Amino acid sequence: MQRLSVEEFKEADKLPLIVVLDDVRSMHNVGSVFRTGDAFRIEAVYLCGITSTPPMAEIHKTALGAEDSVNWKYFPSALEAVSALKAEGYEVYAIEQVHGSTMLQDFKPQTDKRYAVVLGNEVKGVHQEVVDASDGCLEIPQFGTKHSMNVSVTGGIVIWHFALTRLNKV
Repeated sequence: MQRLSVEEFKEADKLPLIVVLDDVRSMHNVGSVFRTGDAFRIEAVYLCGITSTPPMAEIHKTALGAEDSVNWKYFPSALEAVSALKAEGYEVYAIEQVHGSTMLQDFKPQTDKRYAVVLGNEVKGVHQEVVDASDGCLEIPQFGTKHSMNVSVTGGIVIWHFALTRLNKV
Protein backbone atom coordinates (compact mmCIF):
# COMPACT_ATOMS: atom_id res chain seq x y z
CA MET A 1 0.00 0.00 0.00
CA GLN A 2 3.06 2.24 -0.16
CA ARG A 3 2.68 3.54 3.39
CA LEU A 4 5.38 5.73 4.88
CA SER A 5 7.58 4.41 7.64
CA VAL A 6 7.64 6.46 10.84
CA GLU A 7 11.00 7.87 9.79
CA GLU A 8 9.68 8.81 6.33
CA PHE A 9 6.60 10.37 7.94
CA LYS A 10 8.78 12.52 10.19
CA GLU A 11 10.65 13.85 7.13
CA ALA A 12 7.63 14.29 4.83
CA ASP A 13 5.91 17.61 4.13
CA LYS A 14 3.06 18.23 6.53
CA LEU A 15 -0.35 19.81 6.34
CA PRO A 16 0.25 23.16 8.08
CA LEU A 17 -2.15 22.35 10.90
CA ILE A 18 -1.73 21.69 14.62
CA VAL A 19 -4.59 20.21 16.64
CA VAL A 20 -4.79 21.40 20.25
CA LEU A 21 -6.68 19.20 22.71
CA ASP A 22 -8.03 21.29 25.60
CA ASP A 23 -8.67 19.06 28.65
CA VAL A 24 -9.84 16.05 26.63
CA ARG A 25 -10.67 13.29 29.13
CA SER A 26 -10.91 10.20 26.94
CA MET A 27 -7.64 8.61 25.95
CA HIS A 28 -9.52 6.90 23.13
CA ASN A 29 -10.41 10.32 21.73
CA VAL A 30 -6.77 11.36 22.06
CA GLY A 31 -5.62 8.24 20.21
CA SER A 32 -8.18 8.74 17.48
CA VAL A 33 -7.02 12.32 16.90
CA PHE A 34 -3.45 11.03 16.58
CA ARG A 35 -4.56 8.41 14.06
CA THR A 36 -6.50 10.93 11.96
CA GLY A 37 -3.59 13.35 12.24
CA ASP A 38 -1.30 10.66 10.86
CA ALA A 39 -3.69 9.91 8.00
CA PHE A 40 -3.64 13.54 6.87
CA ARG A 41 -0.03 14.20 7.90
CA ILE A 42 -0.68 17.15 10.21
CA GLU A 43 2.22 18.96 11.88
CA ALA A 44 1.45 18.04 15.47
CA VAL A 45 -1.00 17.46 18.28
CA TYR A 46 -0.72 19.65 21.37
CA LEU A 47 -1.99 17.95 24.53
CA CYS A 48 -3.12 20.35 27.24
CA GLY A 49 -4.23 20.25 30.85
CA ILE A 50 -5.76 16.91 31.91
CA THR A 51 -5.31 15.45 28.41
CA SER A 52 -3.20 12.30 28.73
CA THR A 53 0.09 11.94 26.90
CA PRO A 54 1.75 8.90 25.33
CA PRO A 55 2.80 6.30 26.13
CA MET A 56 -0.55 5.00 27.38
CA ALA A 57 -2.21 1.74 26.41
CA GLU A 58 -5.60 3.45 26.02
CA ILE A 59 -4.15 6.03 23.60
CA HIS A 60 -2.33 3.32 21.66
CA LYS A 61 -5.54 1.27 21.36
CA THR A 62 -7.04 3.82 18.94
CA ALA A 63 -3.85 5.52 17.70
CA LEU A 64 -2.34 2.20 16.58
CA GLY A 65 1.15 3.70 16.58
CA ALA A 66 0.25 7.15 15.25
CA GLU A 67 1.36 8.54 18.61
CA ASP A 68 4.87 7.64 17.42
CA SER A 69 4.61 9.22 13.97
CA VAL A 70 2.75 12.46 14.74
CA ASN A 71 4.75 15.01 16.71
CA TRP A 72 3.20 16.06 19.98
CA LYS A 73 3.88 18.47 22.80
CA TYR A 74 2.34 18.91 26.25
CA PHE A 75 1.24 22.26 27.72
CA PRO A 76 -0.16 22.80 31.22
CA SER A 77 -3.05 24.72 29.64
CA ALA A 78 -4.51 25.26 26.19
CA LEU A 79 -4.16 29.00 26.74
CA GLU A 80 -0.38 28.54 26.98
CA ALA A 81 -0.43 26.48 23.78
CA VAL A 82 -2.47 29.13 21.96
CA SER A 83 -0.09 31.87 23.12
CA ALA A 84 2.91 29.89 21.86
CA LEU A 85 1.22 29.17 18.54
CA LYS A 86 0.25 32.79 17.96
CA ALA A 87 3.82 33.87 18.77
CA GLU A 88 4.96 31.48 16.02
CA GLY A 89 2.56 33.02 13.50
CA TYR A 90 -0.25 30.47 13.52
CA GLU A 91 -3.88 31.49 13.12
CA VAL A 92 -5.79 29.75 15.89
CA TYR A 93 -9.45 28.75 15.71
CA ALA A 94 -11.49 27.21 18.49
CA ILE A 95 -14.00 24.63 17.30
CA GLU A 96 -16.98 25.83 19.26
CA GLN A 97 -20.58 26.96 18.94
CA VAL A 98 -20.55 30.63 19.87
CA HIS A 99 -22.24 33.81 18.73
CA GLY A 100 -20.42 34.99 15.62
CA SER A 101 -18.74 31.68 14.80
CA THR A 102 -17.98 30.86 11.16
CA MET A 103 -19.60 27.77 9.73
CA LEU A 104 -16.87 25.35 8.74
CA GLN A 105 -18.03 25.12 5.12
CA ASP A 106 -17.67 28.91 4.83
CA PHE A 107 -14.08 28.94 6.12
CA LYS A 108 -11.51 28.82 3.33
CA PRO A 109 -8.02 28.11 4.70
CA GLN A 110 -5.32 29.93 2.78
CA THR A 111 -2.47 27.80 1.47
CA ASP A 112 0.16 30.33 2.60
CA LYS A 113 -0.88 30.30 6.26
CA ARG A 114 -0.36 27.94 9.19
CA TYR A 115 -3.31 27.05 11.35
CA ALA A 116 -4.15 25.52 14.70
CA VAL A 117 -7.54 24.31 15.82
CA VAL A 118 -8.59 23.79 19.43
CA LEU A 119 -10.88 20.90 20.34
CA GLY A 120 -12.42 21.07 23.79
CA ASN A 121 -13.41 18.86 26.67
CA GLU A 122 -16.12 16.30 25.98
CA VAL A 123 -18.58 17.99 28.34
CA LYS A 124 -17.48 21.61 28.78
CA GLY A 125 -15.99 22.34 25.35
CA VAL A 126 -13.15 24.80 24.80
CA HIS A 127 -12.34 26.97 27.83
CA GLN A 128 -13.76 30.49 27.46
CA GLU A 129 -10.34 32.13 27.88
CA VAL A 130 -9.06 29.99 24.99
CA VAL A 131 -12.04 31.00 22.84
CA ASP A 132 -11.30 34.65 23.70
CA ALA A 133 -7.60 34.25 22.79
CA SER A 134 -8.34 32.55 19.47
CA ASP A 135 -8.51 34.34 16.14
CA GLY A 136 -12.04 33.04 15.69
CA CYS A 137 -14.38 30.10 16.14
CA LEU A 138 -15.38 27.52 13.59
CA GLU A 139 -18.63 25.62 13.92
CA ILE A 140 -19.71 22.39 12.26
CA PRO A 141 -23.36 22.64 11.20
CA GLN A 142 -25.62 20.11 12.88
CA PHE A 143 -29.19 19.22 12.05
CA GLY A 144 -30.29 16.75 14.74
CA THR A 145 -31.38 16.97 18.34
CA LYS A 146 -27.86 17.08 19.84
CA HIS A 147 -25.73 20.19 20.01
CA SER A 148 -22.34 18.51 20.05
CA MET A 149 -20.32 15.71 18.50
CA ASN A 150 -17.64 13.37 19.78
CA VAL A 151 -14.21 15.04 19.98
CA SER A 152 -12.56 12.55 17.63
CA VAL A 153 -15.36 12.84 15.06
CA THR A 154 -15.13 16.62 15.22
CA GLY A 155 -11.36 16.39 14.79
CA GLY A 156 -11.76 14.18 11.74
CA ILE A 157 -14.23 16.54 10.07
CA VAL A 158 -12.11 19.62 10.77
CA ILE A 159 -8.81 18.02 9.72
CA TRP A 160 -10.45 16.81 6.49
CA HIS A 161 -11.70 20.34 5.77
CA PHE A 162 -8.14 21.68 6.05
CA ALA A 163 -6.78 18.77 3.99
CA LEU A 164 -9.19 19.62 1.15
CA THR A 165 -7.38 22.93 0.74
CA ARG A 166 -4.14 21.06 0.16
CA LEU A 167 -5.91 18.87 -2.38
CA ASN A 168 -7.15 22.05 -4.12
CA LYS A 169 -10.75 21.03 -3.63
CA VAL A 170 -11.95 23.98 -1.55
